[in-house]
Amino acid sequence: MGPTRPGGVRDARRARLAEIVRFALVGGVNTGTFFGCYLFLHPWMPYFAAYSLAFLLSMIGSFFLNTYFTYRTRPTWKKFALFPLTNVTNYLVQSVGLYVLVTWAGMDDRIAPLVAAVVAIPFTYLISQRILVPRGTGRPAADSGPGSETDERQTSRLA
Repeated sequence: MGPTRPGGVRDARRARLAEIVRFALVGGVNTGTFFGCYLFLHPWMPYFAAYSLAFLLSMIGSFFLNTYFTYRTRPTWKKFALFPLTNVTNYLVQSVGLYVLVTWAGMDDRIAPLVAAVVAIPFTYLISQRILVPRGTGRPAADSGPGSETDERQTSRLA
C-alpha cells in the first residue's frame, strides 16, 4: 500500500484522532471545572444546589470548549439548546452501565462508576459531534478556511 495523497484516508484518520484527543481533554477540563465549582459553592449553599449550579456552569463551559476547541465550529443558539442532550446521554449510559456492572457483573461499587464513565465516552462523543458539527462538513479538513465548505467551522460568534 503506497502513500496516500494529501487529504486522503490517512489525513482523515489523523484528523479524527486529533478530534477525539481534544474531546478527551475537554472532558478532563470539564470534570475539573465541575468539581472546582462544586467545592467553591458548597460552603455558601446546600450541597445539591452547589452540585446543580456547578453542573450547569461546567456544561456551559463544555459547550464552548467543544465548539471552539474540539470541533472548531461556530456556536449557535440551536446547538446550545441541544447540547444538554450530550449530558443526558452520558448520564443514561453511565447509569445503565453502573447497574449492569454492579448487579450483573458483581463489580465493586466504588470502581464501577469509573468503568461506566469510560464506557460512556464514545456515546457522548458521537452525540456531541452530531449536535455541534454542521451537516455536510465531514471531518476537520487540513485546508479549511474562508470560502471552503468548512468555513462555518471557523466563525466564532454565537448566532
